[in-house]
Amino acid sequence: MNMLKQGVALALLAAWGLTSLPAQAYEKDKTYKITILHTNDHHGHFWRSDDREYGLAAQKTLVDSVRKEVAAEGGSVLVLSGGDINTGVPESDLLDAEPDFRGMNLIGYDAMAVGNHEFDNPLEVLRQQEKWAKFPFLSANIYQKSTGERLFKPWAIFKRQDLKIGVIGLTTDDTAKIGNPEFFTDIEFRKPADEAKLVIQELNGLDEKERPDVLIATTHMGHYDNGEHGSNAPGDVEMARSLPAGSLAMIVGGHSQNPVCMAAENKKQVDYVPGTPCAPDRQNGIWIVQAHEWGKYVGRADFEFRNGEMKLVHYQLIPINLKKKIVYDNGDSERVLYAPEIPENAQMLSLLTPFQNKGKAQLAVKIGSVNAPLEGDRSKVRFVQTNLGHLILAAQMARTGASFAVMSGGGIRDSIAAGDITYKDVLKVQPFGNVVVYVDMTGKEVVDYLTAVAQMKPNSGAYPQFSHVSFTMANGTLNDLKINGEPVDPAKTYRMATLSFNATGGDGYPRLDDKPGYVNTGFIDAEVLKQYIQQNSPLDAATLEPQGEVNWQ
Repeated sequence: MNMLKQGVALALLAAWGLTSLPAQAYEKDKTYKITILHTNDHHGHFWRSDDREYGLAAQKTLVDSVRKEVAAEGGSVLVLSGGDINTGVPESDLLDAEPDFRGMNLIGYDAMAVGNHEFDNPLEVLRQQEKWAKFPFLSANIYQKSTGERLFKPWAIFKRQDLKIGVIGLTTDDTAKIGNPEFFTDIEFRKPADEAKLVIQELNGLDEKERPDVLIATTHMGHYDNGEHGSNAPGDVEMARSLPAGSLAMIVGGHSQNPVCMAAENKKQVDYVPGTPCAPDRQNGIWIVQAHEWGKYVGRADFEFRNGEMKLVHYQLIPINLKKKIVYDNGDSERVLYAPEIPENAQMLSLLTPFQNKGKAQLAVKIGSVNAPLEGDRSKVRFVQTNLGHLILAAQMARTGASFAVMSGGGIRDSIAAGDITYKDVLKVQPFGNVVVYVDMTGKEVVDYLTAVAQMKPNSGAYPQFSHVSFTMANGTLNDLKINGEPVDPAKTYRMATLSFNATGGDGYPRLDDKPGYVNTGFIDAEVLKQYIQQNSPLDAATLEPQGEVNWQ
């Protein structure tokens, strides 16, 4: 009976909110069950896909089910996001991700890391999103230059049963490079690992009543096998190795948009199959997890805490209605679920349906057509030249009267299927609202610029897409450089089209906005592409195919 009374009392305390009560130390020799649920790189996918995959309605059903299961076993749940809620789906983009944040509220997210795409909008939009959200935006390494103060809360402490769980937020310091520089004039991104050390020291230095029993980081930094980050900023692996061993129980990551399921030490599974076992990475006594992207999975980490030690008992990536395509002998095909279907939550559907319907009419209007697919997949535009890259750059050249054009492959965010093209298709391809610009340069300046750009690495957003440019790159030197099939004349003036993002130094490209021949057209990239498609449809994809114009040796 005494145990029953104690359980009722604890339940009442939880209902009233432990944050307002004095800290209570955990019991010696008692085992506490803590489950961490996590997602990352949501990118506006509040609604299910056309194939009825993922979406916040099904995610809520799953999270509610896990909460019920864990509570029945006497445990507690913490729900974290690795950031990048913004940018990717037109219905969300047009509404500044309001449906996404309100949906996350209904699911009961506890905290999120600030991602680099949170800065695709001006800071005032981000502050509005903070007001919509009922959970904190965390980042310890983002500072306001003019004041020297942090722009966001560096951490939050959550009380679960008798435990105090500290969650630290960190954001990739690549943000200033890969985001829109126009928004960073008074913002500084310090090195996350350095800030993490400071924050860990600060939290461990709190008095006993406030000091967390467990420390977790939710980050937007990326996971790179064995810390080999290439041209990207260091990520979770590198940070874990730089911290005191075991100083964090776990890093909930994002940014690289991979399922972190290890095939061997320091080597991820190349093609993770949904629903199969997933072994998270472990570096320096710290578990590292990441749940792919778009809410395709919810990661579940079941821990046991006993006498100051946090032990991972079980980990899995739970697919949210993901499907595989099956082709039959007769040529017919269908998409079938990898795992049992998760029904959509009615309350969430009621919340989100008005948002989904709001932009449908405008977005579904046909603007043109194409006779074959236009390739904009992440696995292509960051590695090779594509027909969609050529189309986008052709639109920019047409609008500016440029001789050639260049842009980051990472600025292309989706493909366009054969058939009718809608405004929605265009916005999915170019969701960032960058402005088309041009600059007049001498041939010598062109050579210097293209030499720098051509050295941007594949498998990064910086990898360049070119139009009306040909060359062979070897040992840092451009050979046989031609514009429109003609060798570059050092004394001649050439006009290049690009995006404001790259022109202001985004992705590490040389700055152009301080040059005398620089012109900001004021035209938004998606609108330029939309108009070009309208004027040139039906498009012939074959005329846009790369012909091996640019080569790296």
